[in-house]
Amino acid sequence: MEFKQLVEVAEKWCSSVPFDLIFAEEDDERRLDFYAEPGISFYVLCPDNMTGGMEHFHVWSESEDCLPFLQVAQDYITSCGKKTLLEVLDKVFTSFRPLLGLPDIDDETFEQYHAGMEEEPEADHQQMGVSQQ
Repeated sequence: MEFKQLVEVAEKWCSSVPFDLIFAEEDDERRLDFYAEPGISFYVLCPDNMTGGMEHFHVWSESEDCLPFLQVAQDYITSCGKKTLLEVLDKVFTSFRPLLGLPDIDDETFEQYHAGMEEEPEADHQQMGVSQQ
């Protein structure tokens, strides 16, 4: 994909998340830099199949605090199958949700699932492993 198209995808993604695209460089490496408050930054190195460059996306951060959260996204990138920039950015956003003060995706799914269910009355029986005295 042309770098200009990757930048457009990144800008569109930024319109729906708290991250801003703060830098895009194609000269030395195809790199997109992102930033969000409170001091969360990362960059994506984009593959360049035309010139025999990198084969996969790569995410990284200069911030030691961000690196553990990016590991999940990097593992996803290197798992089987090629990923699109949008898939990579969505995985990074999901990984950073706790740092951004947002609930985990799993928590939201759980709440949405249970929001439509009627509350059942408490069962008057003992749960396994819990003593009621």
